[in-house]
Amino acid sequence: MKIDFNKFDSLFKVMNYFSTDAVCKQTLAESRWSDGDVVCPYCGGHHCHLCKDDRYLCKECNHKFNVTVGTIFENTKVSLRKWFIAMYLISSHKKGIASHQLARDIDVTQKTAWFMLQKIRSLYGQTDETALEDEVECDEMYLGGREKNKHQSRKTEGTQGRSTKTKTPIFGLVQREGDLRAMMVTDTKGSTLMPIIKQFVKDNAHLFTDEHNGYNELHAEDSKYKHSIIRHKENQYSDGNGVTTNTIEGFWAHFKRSIFGIYHFVSVGYLQRYIDESVYRWNTRKATESSRFQEMFRMSEKVYTYKHVRMVA
Repeated sequence: MKIDFNKFDSLFKVMNYFSTDAVCKQTLAESRWSDGDVVCPYCGGHHCHLCKDDRYLCKECNHKFNVTVGTIFENTKVSLRKWFIAMYLISSHKKGIASHQLARDIDVTQKTAWFMLQKIRSLYGQTDETALEDEVECDEMYLGGREKNKHQSRKTEGTQGRSTKTKTPIFGLVQREGDLRAMMVTDTKGSTLMPIIKQFVKDNAHLFTDEHNGYNELHAEDSKYKHSIIRHKENQYSDGNGVTTNTIEGFWAHFKRSIFGIYHFVSVGYLQRYIDESVYRWNTRKATESSRFQEMFRMSEKVYTYKHVRMVA
């Protein structure tokens, strides 16, 4: 019988249902091979059959494998029960969950919880498969560089405004009533921002930005976009005719609350993963906890090892 993920609308129900690792393995198998056709992760062979040792045998390549092979759970020493609880917690909390808190919740070490969270965040990578269209807001933000909180002897000069000496620039695009994309960038010059806009936004879209010079190319006669500007330097945040960047500004506020309120500190090497996590939360903000939980099972077919974590450090 196919599992109904709609019933997982609370942590209690998740913990109550996934009472044993056997139930977890059965759920993972149903999620991966919903039509009953078990596919070999080694050669792609179909109709692999279950053996007495609880592993599958592929008739094509003669490999044996368990249900976790080819997923983020492969070779894990942590029980699937704890993995599923962690997946539910990170997908249901509005601002995320810190590794110290997760470690206490599922009874593992902080290092293990951190690694689990990094594996789960790896599922949130953004793509350009679906282009943004219609009305799209673009904006940049800078993370870090809180010079006012430093001792005078440790402050760095010339970090005001758009300086990247102690701050990391992030660029975001959001379709009104639609999806959002955000990513780290080396700077906010037009030569950096315009290729991103062209990659993620459909031609003839109406773009809304502030007066930053990085968007000057949008004014060119051969520009494929309609462009409207809101002038923040003149304390203008909406002109009453829909010219505003309040939607993307709202995402920045949510992202900052997540970073400063939950994680407190994020190194540049891992920052994009935290951005991806926040973008996923934003894009699924109208979804239910149970639907996000189900989506994570679908996305979990991705091999991810400790080596992959360290590669970004």
